[in-house]
Amino acid sequence: MKKNCLLFLFIVIAAMSCKTTSITSSWKAVDLTPVTYKKILVIALSQPDNSLKENMEGHLVDDLKSHGVDAISAYQQYGPKAFDQLDEKAAIAKIQNTGVDAILTIVLLNKSKEHEYIRGRIIYTPYAMYYNRFWGYYNTIYSRVYSPGYYTTSTEYFWESNLYDATSKQLIYSVQTKSFNPDNSASLAHEYGRLIISNMIKETVIGE
Repeated sequence: MKKNCLLFLFIVIAAMSCKTTSITSSWKAVDLTPVTYKKILVIALSQPDNSLKENMEGHLVDDLKSHGVDAISAYQQYGPKAFDQLDEKAAIAKIQNTGVDAILTIVLLNKSKEHEYIRGRIIYTPYAMYYNRFWGYYNTIYSRVYSPGYYTTSTEYFWESNLYDATSKQLIYSVQTKSFNPDNSASLAHEYGRLIISNMIKETVIGE
């Protein structure tokens, strides 16, 4: 029984350690009447990486579809410059012509990098083992002082997603997240999509 508990705890810790994206805050309209949207347009705004934009949209579209909500990617539907040179009326008309009744935006608010220097390996040795002989002392201290260190770079992404009703043009739902050191854009997009859909279901913005 004890071994089973330890195994379960290990699995939980391992699953948590793999998670790189977390929700920092969310909001939904007061007295929101649940609406079953027929088709949601997913639009990602990020520069200059179009592959990241395409991944974020694609995974969120797939996750919406897996929960029975039809969705399309703006990048796939219109290309990378979908609404350039259009005013609000023309852009909304273009969206509604595809049968879309809601718009879900994904915006990269900020991307930051931190560099940290990791010192070389330090091994503690009781002083009696080396202090009373010059070479033992010198050799041990030398390895501590001159053991090469290295730099690591941590990357954080700060995202915001908003859901708008295409008819009323009003904001229905908003969520902010932080992603820390994702392995690549595909894994980031996959985790982000699942997290957002889960939260939208929890907040009864969309049905299960």
